[in-house]
Amino acid sequence: MNRRWFLHHGFFLPAAALAARGSVAEFQSGPAAGGKISLREKFFGCIVGCHVGSSMGAPCEGWPYEQIESKYGTIDRLMPYQHYNNGWNREAGTTEDGCERQKLMITAIIEKKDRVNAEDVRKIWVRDMKPEQAGMISEPFEMRLLEMAKSGIPACDIGRYCDYAGLNSFARSCHPIGLINAGDVEGAVTDVFEVGQLYQTTNSRGLQWAAITGMAIAAATKPGATVNSVLGAIHNGDPRFGKDFGEMRAAQEIERALTRTKDCKDFRELRKAFDAIYSGSGTPYAFSSANEVVTKAICIFRMVKGNPKDAMIAAANLGRDTDCLAAIAAGISGALSGASAIPEDWIKQVDYATTKMPVTNNRRPLREHADGLYEAYRARLRKMRSFADEMEQA
Repeated sequence: MNRRWFLHHGFFLPAAALAARGSVAEFQSGPAAGGKISLREKFFGCIVGCHVGSSMGAPCEGWPYEQIESKYGTIDRLMPYQHYNNGWNREAGTTEDGCERQKLMITAIIEKKDRVNAEDVRKIWVRDMKPEQAGMISEPFEMRLLEMAKSGIPACDIGRYCDYAGLNSFARSCHPIGLINAGDVEGAVTDVFEVGQLYQTTNSRGLQWAAITGMAIAAATKPGATVNSVLGAIHNGDPRFGKDFGEMRAAQEIERALTRTKDCKDFRELRKAFDAIYSGSGTPYAFSSANEVVTKAICIFRMVKGNPKDAMIAAANLGRDTDCLAAIAAGISGALSGASAIPEDWIKQVDYATTKMPVTNNRRPLREHADGLYEAYRARLRKMRSFADEMEQA
């Protein structure tokens, strides 16, 4: 199947069509908070938003919002918690399975100092992934995928053995793919569909929605990016995808949600607006479908105007898959606005909690993750300039 055909027939909606329906006007917002933000700080904001957001949303993952409000009122802090009923009392700020997935991609990018493919990341899986994570911090199916990776089958075939084609496992962790493609929306989409084959079937629904996360982050890192320009990138795609946009299912889902929530002023209004739309239950990972989580994240990003602190608080109190939702909403917001709005003690607490994890793929502090990705990106730019200079002489 032609991947570009699948992409533009699957979810890109032309700006003209949106304007005709009155949606584009709703996307207007000011520049990223705080004026000009360096690319290095955007990388840091993205990683901090993802990891701090994950840890804030983890204690109430899977809960309905009524239960969250009854027990905590408003979650606006990092708290200790338990998962998997394994007796591990996690420090406040402890991240979860999606961040473990992300750490492996970050390592692959740092070591290659360039964009990565599925084989590059597979090598890091085999070398660094800890099998004892299963039932401790990673989902059990990930260890089955690791065994497939060790078998030597092509990396692009591994995701075929995951039962959950529409799960958000890659959509909530592919931030490094967006960052190494900073400013290059088409490159981010291409790499999401490539690396994502480790986790899900080629061109699956989960990867279609992961592509939205990747392109939003790539668009947010551009100079002068705004909430409006990021939303425009999601809806417009890349002009090289062509003019025939076909069914546009995901674009329509995002547009409907943005229209439905355009007057929401806070997360309490937002969660009620989503109540009748996303309420699946009774099946494995019923609240973790990629379309639900990514759509909600985009609406939060718009509502909080790209403020990563506000994004993670809104996500943590929305109910259902709160940790993944916070990772995406705050990650995109951080890529736009940097990390200055996020309290320094939250960042330090996540770094501290990482040192206390009994098992993790690595213990880098958040700044080291972000700076490693940024230096890899700068190395990529140097290669591109060198190649361009050489070929100018041809």
